[in-house]
Amino acid sequence: MTYSTVRPHARRVLWLTAGAAALALAACSPPAAKKAEAPVPSAATPAAAPAADKFVMPKVPAGDYKLDPAHANLEFKVNHLGFSHYTARFSDFDAKLKFDPVNPSASSVEATIDPKSLTLPNPPAGFKDALTGKDWLDAAQYPAITFRSTKVEVTGANTAKVTGDFTLHGVTKPVVLDATFNGGYAGHPMDPHARIGFSAKGTFNRSEFGIGFGVPAPGTTMGVSDAVDVQIEAEFSGPPLPDAKAPAAPAQ
Repeated sequence: MTYSTVRPHARRVLWLTAGAAALALAACSPPAAKKAEAPVPSAATPAAAPAADKFVMPKVPAGDYKLDPAHANLEFKVNHLGFSHYTARFSDFDAKLKFDPVNPSASSVEATIDPKSLTLPNPPAGFKDALTGKDWLDAAQYPAITFRSTKVEVTGANTAKVTGDFTLHGVTKPVVLDATFNGGYAGHPMDPHARIGFSAKGTFNRSEFGIGFGVPAPGTTMGVSDAVDVQIEAEFSGPPLPDAKAPAAPAQ
């Protein structure tokens, strides 16, 4: 596929943000007139404090958690012509989480996305219709995108790989998300439910889900990349705070 054959609105699409160039820095110092002697350790010198590199699980309850849509974001990026990463998002999605802080691998999550809620930066007329149409998401034929976890593998103090069945464009295949547990609390008077937050990211090839329109020919970047990068930020609201006051005894 060549640039001239890409539809004008598809040339603008250019789904998910651009590569960066690395800078190299070098430094040199004038030779010392006299070789410095290594300092002699002193008993009076305090030892360096150990690095606080261990995540401490907050005291949050296990149970069912529901997505707080006011504090959630779901965006994706695709490479456009090798020049940049086109970034867009979905505004209508929901998720349910079963969370076990003692045994995170026993946790699970389900999410649903409405493809018609695709939100684009400064789209030209008709552009969103094209992306939700038959060449791309075909939202009329496939009105939901879903993810259902099948495995949670703990990889660190607050990280995990979440494998799940991802259904897009009527095709279901496994996708892996790298998730980070950002923390949470059991609740307080102004927010009397447990709250926890996560970040997650992953990559999949859209052609494997039947969306191959505009994928560059092998060895070129002339088109919209097959690889789609996904970034998720999400907070969940969970079980309520236990009532601090015991219920009044019934009148005798």
